[in-house]
Amino acid sequence: MAFSVSSFTLLVLFSCFATFLVCHGFPVHHNNPFHHRRHPRFASHNYRDALTKSILFFEGQRSGKLPSSQRITWRRDSGLTDGSAMHVDLVGGYYDAGDNVKFGFPMAFTTTMLSWSVLEFGGLMKGELQNAREAIRWATDYLLKATAHPDTIYVQVGDANKDHACWERPEDMDTPRSVYKVDKNSPGSEVAAETAAALAAASLVFRRCDPTYAKLLVRRAIRVFQFADKYRGAYSNGLKKYVCPFYCSYSGYEDELLWGAAWLHKATKNPTYLNYIQVNGQTLGAAQFDNTFGWDNKHVGARILLSKAFLVQKVQSLHDYKDHADNFICSLIQGAPFSSAQYTPGGLLFKMNDSNMQYVTSTSFLLLSYAKYLTYARKIVNCGVTAVTPKRLRNIAKKQVDYLLGDNPLKMSYMVGYGPRYPQRIHHRGSSLPSMAAHPAKIQCSSGFSVMNSQSPNPNILVGAIVGGPDEHDRFPDERSDYEQSEPATYMNAPLVGALAYLAHSFGQL
Repeated sequence: MAFSVSSFTLLVLFSCFATFLVCHGFPVHHNNPFHHRRHPRFASHNYRDALTKSILFFEGQRSGKLPSSQRITWRRDSGLTDGSAMHVDLVGGYYDAGDNVKFGFPMAFTTTMLSWSVLEFGGLMKGELQNAREAIRWATDYLLKATAHPDTIYVQVGDANKDHACWERPEDMDTPRSVYKVDKNSPGSEVAAETAAALAAASLVFRRCDPTYAKLLVRRAIRVFQFADKYRGAYSNGLKKYVCPFYCSYSGYEDELLWGAAWLHKATKNPTYLNYIQVNGQTLGAAQFDNTFGWDNKHVGARILLSKAFLVQKVQSLHDYKDHADNFICSLIQGAPFSSAQYTPGGLLFKMNDSNMQYVTSTSFLLLSYAKYLTYARKIVNCGVTAVTPKRLRNIAKKQVDYLLGDNPLKMSYMVGYGPRYPQRIHHRGSSLPSMAAHPAKIQCSSGFSVMNSQSPNPNILVGAIVGGPDEHDRFPDERSDYEQSEPATYMNAPLVGALAYLAHSFGQL
């Protein structure tokens, strides 16, 4: 009897240890076409270091009660009464960028892209996998609070106009923490469907590691998507004066409905969502020729994600999405018949002056993911007479990431804390003002502007932050007041996490 009890104990211990291994960042190997490739001999960058820093950045953006494991130590607790204006608990989550407002729309997109990064390349992340999971959980814990009441989503905490009239640390915030929501009477299909996508994608991240949490996430995702689809309307109509021009949805909500359905199809395998995509795909803009992917427009991301279901999972009814995805790829290929992308003289993909780096990171991630699916299916992209191989897609993505990390005319890394030269005056309140440890006394709302307008470097290094980046001529002034080029944002970092994991592994650094 003693023998069988100890055997049972060993079995339990082993199964717990196995779960621990899966849960705490040891890579889970799947049949992966990358494992058999030889490592190239030369990497121009330390992608592993950049990966570590790209994830660490999220700790600098945390709102709420910070854990004892907090690594960016110049930050302290903040926003501890968030939600109390409406008698709900909205403590936690992330500040989106350099201010102290919590915007639900970009936070949800950030969560979706962090989750996709882990789902696609988490098996290559080694020790960083657990840090990436914790970055996701910090967001999903908050999104669960924001969606706790049926047919209601709390989509913003903080009055952005009043917040922007101050330059103060999150720890000192005294601007109104107004709470804004969407519901049946004032719908917000784009923010609701993106939140559903985030919860569904994250449920896949935690499926093996924390199945109870994963089930909670996917159940909530289903409910939130039903709300998004049933009560259709744009949140930037009902909440216009609070969310515009900050995170106004310009692309409409159709792209989010398609994107949300794609993630729920992936997370649940429920044929209802595949049917939804087939019935509604065209009316939701599946075949649109836009080639922008970011917090506002999800069309391209949905195309790439659904093409995976066709190329890898062999869902034949989604074959059109391979053509839609190919159209996006061809738009990026310089010299191809349908090329429409612009590049700076130094070779950076250039979409717009404001936070252009978000398109660089999101496009790089999509290129590497699509290259993976094409490799698996032994397919290429045909752009007229130009045949584009997965290897070419990887090379384009690597070139974009290398530019971001310092291979550019200014020899400037656009990731704070990476490389010998990086932005010193980022547009970020907490980074630019002295820390609580250095200056325990409160810094009043307007007295921080003397620092904002000064030329002194930021005293607190927001390690891993990706800034908006250079202009179309590769110029970067490194001025704190220039939010278009100098402000970091969570949705710029999120897709880069996956791209860096792939590159670090490809060059034998992980």
